[in-house]
Parts: sequence; structure tokens; C-alpha cells
Amino acid sequence: MAKKSKDFYFNNFIECADCAWRAAKMLESILENYTPGKLDEAISKIHEIEHEGDQKRHELVEALAKSFITPIEREDIMELSRNIDDVTDAVEDIALRIYMCNVKTIRPEAIEMAKMAINACSVLKELMTEFENFKKSKELKRLVIEINKLESDGDLLYMKSIRDLHTTEKDPIALIAWRDIYNYMEKCLDACEHAADSIETVMMNNT
Repeated sequence: MAKKSKDFYFNNFIECADCAWRAAKMLESILENYTPGKLDEAISKIHEIEHEGDQKRHELVEALAKSFITPIEREDIMELSRNIDDVTDAVEDIALRIYMCNVKTIRPEAIEMAKMAINACSVLKELMTEFENFKKSKELKRLVIEINKLESDGDLLYMKSIRDLHTTEKDPIALIAWRDIYNYMEKCLDACEHAADSIETVMMNNT
């Protein structure tokens, strides 16, 4: 393998963040145009995106194993790559949970939470695009804070959604299913925040 330039690593982060964003957009489409009979096909498309992200991460790990010099600490590259990949996995987990729980109709709060996840993934992609300039960037901190706020807003929506679920849902099976789905949606926003917060750690370790 030819020696990888520093751009390879930063571009890989961007490409993996793009996978998370595209998966989140696909999830939004599933929820807004929900057709149980087409769920298999939609989940397959999300899985293809998730697999693409895995491949990007494998390429990074392979390059890292053969590189003597890297733009940031090797451990930080691995940690950040894993955290971004976790976001895409979290999005796929939501779609799989909807399928496994055999959901027939979508609650409006779920669409609202999905939109928050899309926003967080969009900011994460912007964050990764800016990351290469981390030693002098004035935007990174703002973007991290923006994701932190989205996660905080998501916590509030999660609590409201769970309360509404328990006060309006009469079917105990549907209640259990949606409580589980909301948990996975909240975990997705947590994954976005974790990836963003790890940027701050990387900045401290490499400046």
C-alpha cells in the first residue's frame, strides 16, 4: 500500500460521518412515509450505508497499521473512527428495532426525534470537515456545543415522549415497543454527542 497522506485520515472521517448522515436521512424517510410492507427494503438500504461506513473504517485501520507517521495520535484516530461508526450503527439499530417490534403506525414524536438525529449527524459531518484545521479553527468548539445542545434537547423530548406514551397508549405491547424504540433514538443522539466530545479530547492530546 502506498504511503497515506494526512488528508486520507481526515477525508475518511468526513466520509464516515456522511454515512451516518445518509443513514439518518433514510430513517427519516422510513418514518415519514411509513409502509410496513416496504420496511425490509428500506432497512436493506440503511444496512448498505452502514456496510459502506464499515468498509471506510477498515480502510483506515489498514492504512494506520502500515503508517509510521500520522497527523494525530494513532489511538485518537482509532477512537474517533470508532465513535463515528457507532453513530451509523445507532441509526441502523433504530430501524431494526422498529422492524423487530412489528410497528404498524409511527408516533409523531418519533419523527421529531429522528429529525434531531439528522441535525446532529449533519453537524457532526460539518465538524469532521472542519477537523483538519483543529489547531487553529474557531468553529470546532461552536459545532461541538451545537451537538451538545441537540443532545440536551433530545433528552427533553425523550422524557416528554415517554410520558406521553404512558399517558396515551392503551395497548401494553405497543407501549413496550415504543419505549424500546425511544430508548434507541436517545442512544443515537448520545452517540453523536460522544463522537463530538471526543474531538475535544483529540484536540487536547495533539496540541
